[in-house]
Amino acid sequence: MNTPAAPAVQHDRILVLDFGSQVTQLIARRLREAGVYCEIWPYTASEARIRAFAPKGIILSGGPASVTEGESPRAPQAVFEMGLPILGICYGQQTLAHQLGGTVESGHAREFGRAFIDVTGECAITQGVWAKGGREQVWMSHGDRITQLPPGFRVVAASEGAPFALIADDARHFYGTMFHPEVVHTPHGAALLANFARLAGCQGDWTMKAFRAEAIARIRAQVGGGKVICGLSGGVDSSVAAVLLHEAIGDQLTCIYVDHGLMRHGESEQVVATFRDRFNIKLVHRDASELFLGQLSGVTDPEVKRKTIGRLFIEVFEEEQAKLGGADFLAQGTLYPDVIESVSATGGPSVTIKSHHNVGGLPAHMRMQLVEPLRELFKDEVRVLGRELGMPEEIVGRHPFPGPGLAIRIPGEVTREKADLLRQVDRIYLEEIRNAGLYDAIWQAFAVLLPVRSVGVMGDGRTYESACALRAVTSTDGMTADVYPYDMAFLTRVASRIVNEVRGVNRVTYDITSKPPGTIEWE
Repeated sequence: MNTPAAPAVQHDRILVLDFGSQVTQLIARRLREAGVYCEIWPYTASEARIRAFAPKGIILSGGPASVTEGESPRAPQAVFEMGLPILGICYGQQTLAHQLGGTVESGHAREFGRAFIDVTGECAITQGVWAKGGREQVWMSHGDRITQLPPGFRVVAASEGAPFALIADDARHFYGTMFHPEVVHTPHGAALLANFARLAGCQGDWTMKAFRAEAIARIRAQVGGGKVICGLSGGVDSSVAAVLLHEAIGDQLTCIYVDHGLMRHGESEQVVATFRDRFNIKLVHRDASELFLGQLSGVTDPEVKRKTIGRLFIEVFEEEQAKLGGADFLAQGTLYPDVIESVSATGGPSVTIKSHHNVGGLPAHMRMQLVEPLRELFKDEVRVLGRELGMPEEIVGRHPFPGPGLAIRIPGEVTREKADLLRQVDRIYLEEIRNAGLYDAIWQAFAVLLPVRSVGVMGDGRTYESACALRAVTSTDGMTADVYPYDMAFLTRVASRIVNEVRGVNRVTYDITSKPPGTIEWE
């Protein structure tokens, strides 16, 4: 079963049963923010497995199905008989009501987006958060609704479109919301979830300081006296994994940094200086830029680019690990979203396992065991752990950067000249973002070198040079993204610097496409 190993210390924990909502991960993130350990499992989890996990409470997530359909998913009936507090969210509320004797119907007014509800009562999860008689903003996303409550339930909040917006069975500590408390569009939703965790008896003692100590103990127990190789990309995940591993096992760890020639300005030098000099970690730095750029010559298809870079990375990585005499373990910066057992759009359980973007999977012939010290953490938690480990902010706070590097920010053929040109543009852009104090307000910002040339005028002469696009988005998880709303003075200043300082670029555009319909990266 590909689930994270439980923490070494038995912290209080909440179990989230997933019915396929797009925002199920946010439930776990909000609980983690409250210091409560939790995991996400598919609704098909067995009673034995649930009992073995020993949760203090259970949350039933939203999902795309309709309870009124005969084959729609149901919560394991046993969860209602375990004596644990339960919170059903959206579809979770509907299946909870249906399974406990209430009535759910389709055909009523659907609600999607921001809504306002009236708080008509009080219950344990609203205590100190919502006041009786108040009016609260929430986020709705439903087509069905409860029309008759199960025995023992009462209404705590309602609106014309959502007469059972929040329901409670005080005796059993069962609660249900039609709205999504986990999203930021429900302003006090995180506090409602924290109240549920406290009601369940969770102490909120799961911290990065505790995780650090537990992770080090687990690494030492797994590795023993063995040798570990870590594929270092310079990104947040592999960097934090490397420093954590080094704290646990010292010189038993060797990092291999394969430089494909497609990093941003000064990043390779920063990786070497940080890990070899600051943290005194054994580091092999292989400059393979000639090999990568040579193999990319003439390649224009984005997927072929990615596969070429992934294949070459593994080949070079294997060459370097062979020179070291091999190792017993391969370390990867796998995160929790990569290993969550999710529910597919068809309603069936599926397991999502994503290899680290630079290692590209573990070839069978390498015969090494995997060490994945971050597989319990979300991205924001990895950053907190990095700070706990004393890592520099320029590494733990940096924007996401794709494994193929600048190759997928150069639509069309990739050449050294184009990469050098883009590096200059990107450096200026990021400098201006930092100078304006905007870096931490933006999820991801980068430049793209477009495969077009345009006519320009510089001085008294005519130019015919490359155009570039700037991209900046805000997001919480990268699944959706909005354009960052720069003011025109900022964009004008950046464009002026680029066309004046970068010989070969005479036009700058700003990409204002959200995700969806666009993606964050261009390729």
